[in-house]
Amino acid sequence: MKALALWFVAAPLAAQSLPPAREPVAELPGAGRPVNLAATTARRDALFSRLPPGIVIVPSAGSRDLETDVLQDSDFRQDDDFFYLTGLETPEAVLLLTRPADAPQRTVLFLPPRDPAQEAWTGLRLGPGPEASRLSGIPTVLSTEALDSVRAVELALASGPIYTVARGPASDSAVAATWARQGRRDLVNLAPVLDSMRLVKDADEIARLRRAIEITVEAQLAAMRAMKPGMKEYQIEATVEYVFRDRGADRVGFPSIIGSGPNSTTLHYDVNRRTIEDGDLVVMDIGAEYGQYTADVTRTVPANGRFTPRQRAIYELVLATQQAALEAVKPGVTVGELNGIARRYLREHSGDLCRPRTCDAFFVHGLSHWLGMRVHDVGDYRMPLQAGMVLTIEPGIYLSEERLGVRIEDDVLVTLTGYELLSGGAPRSAADVEHTMKHGATDAIR
Repeated sequence: MKALALWFVAAPLAAQSLPPAREPVAELPGAGRPVNLAATTARRDALFSRLPPGIVIVPSAGSRDLETDVLQDSDFRQDDDFFYLTGLETPEAVLLLTRPADAPQRTVLFLPPRDPAQEAWTGLRLGPGPEASRLSGIPTVLSTEALDSVRAVELALASGPIYTVARGPASDSAVAATWARQGRRDLVNLAPVLDSMRLVKDADEIARLRRAIEITVEAQLAAMRAMKPGMKEYQIEATVEYVFRDRGADRVGFPSIIGSGPNSTTLHYDVNRRTIEDGDLVVMDIGAEYGQYTADVTRTVPANGRFTPRQRAIYELVLATQQAALEAVKPGVTVGELNGIARRYLREHSGDLCRPRTCDAFFVHGLSHWLGMRVHDVGDYRMPLQAGMVLTIEPGIYLSEERLGVRIEDDVLVTLTGYELLSGGAPRSAADVEHTMKHGATDAIR
């Protein structure tokens, strides 16, 4: 597929360009949470404003097969780009945006026709018709069976390429490919422009992220209160994920990491089967997903509720490093610059803690990643920070020979003048972690 022009990548959506979140107007039967109509309409308008004339085709995700696929959560999660532009959780749908050169833009949503027999197995589905128009905010909603019959009309309305989203070698939309072939049009990847838009969150997205993070912070607190030597890592995982679901999360944003002792030094360890031993540090890297947006919060705690002097020294160096990076977060700074600040701080404040090397040698991953609908969300890391962006700040030190790993990770919203620590409700200082573990054992899950 052809690449989009560079100006698509370099023009993120302004944080103030979308309207504030408001209470959506109605529930969607069988199709997920209500749609914030103002937000999704503004996103589609913003996309139109960035594109030369052409036709945009964005398919939804398809349902998985309950008979053949191994399911860990449910049989469906919506495609992120389709959700961003529609707010709908309906499978097998198609969004069509037509932008003629000299006529008003046109938006059409195609939904699969209702199938009462299938709905006995899958539940109610949103089908084409006036109700779908009212709930989605898209005036024209047709059956997917009409896609072939409207193709000639839409191709006649707009010259230019067919835009679609490709995020992998097999991710081309079959509908878009057919329309491009039939209309003798170029097929252009829309992913770069959507990535630049999704980097800067609107008010609706920030509200969803706040709730996902609030739930995750509650789970961190519950895990700290429940922790004791002799437990299995999966018992802490169960505590965490009980809180997720009890507080309304849709699913985990990623497999929960509960790494104790030697497993604390494995970055993406998620087997969670080891017995937690007295004297272990336990890295808990977890994230709830709410409304298609995920949190990502890590805390490192002593299994017995008390850091050893060695553990505390390493922990406090990691925390101070994180604070140094946090204080540098503001519009105009890049993720690369923040990473450099963190590494310099570690190197200059190591003392003898990691001798004969400095502790930055044991910080083996990047400091930050974008956060949104994916835990490692889309976006160009060369882009300077801008108000409305959300990212993690997560330094760590991993001393495998000592079975000692420490990672502290928080979710950060970039503001006009600096940052807001979204996950600050989870204890960060060593003293606060110990206090929570000591005084919370009787109410591990409120």
